[in-house]
Amino acid sequence: MFKYFPHTENDLQAMKAKIGIRKTSELFRDVPQDVAFLRDYDIPLAMSEIELRKHLETLAAENKTHIIFAGLGAYDHYNPAIIAQLVNREEYLTAYTPYQPEISQGTLQYIFEFQSMVAILSGMEAANASMYDGATATAEAMFMGTAIAKRNKILVSATINPIVIDVVKTYAHFRGIEIIIVPMIDGVINREELLNLITDDIAGLIVQKPNYYGIIEDYTGIADQLHAKKAVLIENNDISTLAVLKTPGDDGADIACGDCQSLGMPLAFGGPYLGFIASKKAYVRKLPGRIVGQSFDKAGKRAYVLTLQAREQHIRREKANSNICSNQSLMALYATIYLALMGPEGLKEVNEISYSGAHYLYDELIKTGKFFPAFDQPFLKEFVVRTSLPPDLIIML
Repeated sequence: MFKYFPHTENDLQAMKAKIGIRKTSELFRDVPQDVAFLRDYDIPLAMSEIELRKHLETLAAENKTHIIFAGLGAYDHYNPAIIAQLVNREEYLTAYTPYQPEISQGTLQYIFEFQSMVAILSGMEAANASMYDGATATAEAMFMGTAIAKRNKILVSATINPIVIDVVKTYAHFRGIEIIIVPMIDGVINREELLNLITDDIAGLIVQKPNYYGIIEDYTGIADQLHAKKAVLIENNDISTLAVLKTPGDDGADIACGDCQSLGMPLAFGGPYLGFIASKKAYVRKLPGRIVGQSFDKAGKRAYVLTLQAREQHIRREKANSNICSNQSLMALYATIYLALMGPEGLKEVNEISYSGAHYLYDELIKTGKFFPAFDQPFLKEFVVRTSLPPDLIIML
């Protein structure tokens, strides 16, 4: 049997006997023969799923599709077809709030696996059960930072995605938190300006890697400068890239956050996506939302439970870390299945393909003489160029 099919041959025979048929083809006996497709499909063998999709798209000439180069936090990565089939299984469709562990072990298990994978990728010691998206996860990380440092000023790098900055500013406004933008130079954070801004009243700094311009910034030493002032480093990441880049943990970050859309999630006109947030173990009680922990039952079997629910249902509202009342549980399952399918090497290969494709395109654009380098900085899968061509012309291509 194919490994994703839940039924054994005995199961199939029993079902056929129950409804009075011997062959599966008998299920379609009411279909008129003149409309039935009785020939073999003309599909070449030994094609990967991606190749087969492209082959079918080529055959359907009237359905024109375009390669998307927009980026900026939303990426048209390969999403294995099996994910949608597994996510749609009935065991997962009732996943909302698993307050009753005795009837929610499946949901609790995949959330635990999601947390574990996020912790490994980010280099952090603890992760929560997921967030709505990368922007709101960054805002929640800001709340964590101010709660940890007990200060209400946060530095934000100018190289962060402007959409994320806008969300952070909106959240900060209603909490009375002051946002200070750290200017950039040549596409990266201005280290000299940053050093002047790290003062005793700063709660922390929010940075992004790869940043808004696709640049892989080097944050070596910044965490030490912040920690000397008892402030925290918050790093926003495209989680897929952490398979090949230094992790937030490697950079000395205290909190990691970002979006999981790059884990094979369809663009789908903007969502639903999925955010993540993780931290050092010392700050686990400041993490918003819920955390699933592993335990053992009386028989010694592994069991899962909700732990550390510092939410508004359980404590005074003003003491709650977050007033988010749910999480992207189903999308967390999606990310978990994707990571399990790809594995460490598969995730590295995704980034290697993205890297080679982006650098090939960059070089070819520069060769035309109509595009020019904007920054002299390392990049992974996104880059910025200047051009003499009208922007509208490029967008329509």
